[in-house]
Amino acid sequence: MTRRVLIVEDEEHLAEGIAENLELEGYDVEVALDGERGLDRILNGGFDLVVLDLMLPKLDGFAICRQVREAGDTTPILILTVRGDLEHRLRGLEQGADDYLSKPFHLRELLLRVRAILKRGRLPESLIRFGGNEVDFRAYQAMTWDERRVDLSDKETRILRCLAARVGEVVTREQILDEVWGHEVFPSSRTIDNYIVRLRRVFEETPERPTHFHTVRGVGYRLTLEPTRETEDGVAS
Repeated sequence: MTRRVLIVEDEEHLAEGIAENLELEGYDVEVALDGERGLDRILNGGFDLVVLDLMLPKLDGFAICRQVREAGDTTPILILTVRGDLEHRLRGLEQGADDYLSKPFHLRELLLRVRAILKRGRLPESLIRFGGNEVDFRAYQAMTWDERRVDLSDKETRILRCLAARVGEVVTREQILDEVWGHEVFPSSRTIDNYIVRLRRVFEETPERPTHFHTVRGVGYRLTLEPTRETEDGVAS
């Protein structure tokens, strides 16, 4: 089934360029050049993904995100804007966006982000809880089992979200690279391992004997919400 993507962007040449490249990838694409039109199409168009600029005529992207979520619409939203600072990123995520990409951007990264969002869909909640931990994906923060408040980096949050979107399933290293690093120079597998070690130190009561973040050797990783022990072969039991 062809996936439908709406681009809400007032820079017509940019919108047409994005649309053309998404269409070459096989997506059915529509463009809205102002916020009011964009909001109407999101709520009535049955799209699988929205690529949304923040600075729009008639209605800005923040208001669109808020009204879409207040209406109970869970269509995934990828914010695309020149405003890449932390304050605006967090504000957009707090209003209900699923991901964030700053202009100027690499086309390949945009295509990878679109593909990754459509693969995982939208998480049912902005929070995930396991083993006495609570992670807030929109605020990039966590409250741990021992009542510490922890600020999470962008990469840590993306890895957590990648795993949380497939709880109980094995997530391959390739999937994590695709969804977390995008167009950037791919890190070594050791780099990913180091991030998992960091997450274990934050969220596991006994990091050397993890019960939530499991390594499946030669493949990838698995997040379980209910405690399960990892065997010597790297398989949860």
